[in-house]
Amino acid sequence: MDQLCIVTTGGTIDKIYFDDKSDYQIGEPQIGGILHELGVAFRFNVIPILRKDSLHITAEDRELIRATIAAQPARHVLLTHGTDTMVETARVLASLKDKTIVLTGALSPARFRGSDAEFNVGCAVGAVQALPPGVYIAMNGRVWDPSRVRKNVDANRFEAI
Repeated sequence: MDQLCIVTTGGTIDKIYFDDKSDYQIGEPQIGGILHELGVAFRFNVIPILRKDSLHITAEDRELIRATIAAQPARHVLLTHGTDTMVETARVLASLKDKTIVLTGALSPARFRGSDAEFNVGCAVGAVQALPPGVYIAMNGRVWDPSRVRKNVDANRFEAI
């Protein structure tokens, strides 16, 4: 991997809560800081394009995400995304060929102690380097085919369908 291209769209990984998880805003992308703290041995660039909860991502937003990734010369792309509609965005990205694209996010904000953000980012970084071209989701310690996974909202985890 020459360089990892990271595209950010917001989601829980970047949320800042002001009072008991009710009033929030999407803050600056956290992934660059996570990778710097972990001392990764590869170059990366971060392209922040949206700051939205994934429930508010529209078809136009998904096209912007697809077009942004398509325009990048990098073959390896990591996309941070909210978990509620991650699968829908992954399906839109399936039209992109010759790139390995891995979507990841977090079920609790990266700023929270005990967040799954670092673990999911680490899993996604390994997956984007090891997998053949295609679109994948890295959540809950697994790498998923977007056509065979869903988010179980009640259990707050991804699971096979």
